[in-house]
Amino acid sequence: MFSRLAELRWGYVGYGAKAASLHQDISTDHFALTRLRLPEMPADSVRFALMPLSGKNATSLIVTSRSNSRVKQLRAAFAGQARLSGGLVAIEGDHLLTEALRSGMVLKTVFVSERRSVPSIVPRGVEVLTLTDEVFAGAVETQSPQGIAALLAPVIPNIEAVLHGTPLILVAAGLQDPGNLGTLVRSAEAFGATGVLTTPGTVSAWNQKAIRASVGSIFRMPVVAAIAAEVAALKPHGIRLLAAVGSDDFNPTDAQKIDLSGPTALLIGNEGAGLTAEWMEMADKHVTIPCPGPVESLNAAIAGSLLLYEASRQRSRRRSQP
Repeated sequence: MFSRLAELRWGYVGYGAKAASLHQDISTDHFALTRLRLPEMPADSVRFALMPLSGKNATSLIVTSRSNSRVKQLRAAFAGQARLSGGLVAIEGDHLLTEALRSGMVLKTVFVSERRSVPSIVPRGVEVLTLTDEVFAGAVETQSPQGIAALLAPVIPNIEAVLHGTPLILVAAGLQDPGNLGTLVRSAEAFGATGVLTTPGTVSAWNQKAIRASVGSIFRMPVVAAIAAEVAALKPHGIRLLAAVGSDDFNPTDAQKIDLSGPTALLIGNEGAGLTAEWMEMADKHVTIPCPGPVESLNAAIAGSLLLYEASRQRSRRRSQP
């Protein structure tokens, strides 16, 4: 009935709040019986399951309570509550899980709904919990969940991480739309930027919408929180600060007419108010993207992406010159 080394696993709830599982490898010539230690779970938060499972991290205890401690931690992480999540970040979906693992992120716990199996890419030894479909849907943010989520430890780089090579840095100064920030992180990676700085008042790069908008780039692109003094301190490194403004503001220079091939930091301001006076005074120059159409300004993510592209284009041209 079962192929050689196929796996059966079932669970039981012990006295008090302890939960454990019995695990048996069934083959034609080998049997093993192991008691596994599992997280504390209320007796009513799991149910018995006896089923053939696949994958090196297969799990059989099915969590049925939204009050389970790991489920509460996952829900807190999706809500951006760092204290309740233990500083962990939540991701959802096969693509983000694949991107996180491909980028070397450390997974703490993987959650799967009972309707699907554990992906084979999940490393051996990672804690895996199976949730009922109802509990899983109540813990994640999307309306049509894919049945896979994870908690991971975010990488927190310092400002030195963005200063290698010929720096091309995007400074998000007061961006509040997580979709814009995530898009800029993705564009920064696409066009060869060395990093992204976020100033006070900017949405977190680990916001759920920002993570999804980055499509995995957040796992690889250094994103560093920085105050104004730290941004100003880029100048002694030979980095020019260029403030992105509208075409009618502050007599700016067109992007294609300014040298972006050297060490550069591009300042992108708030979606509605733009850059504050402090940033405008700090900037070495003001740059704009000329628009022949009758529009006042571009979306922050589009403007930042176009400037990053122009910098990439100029640098590529410079490298190709003899």
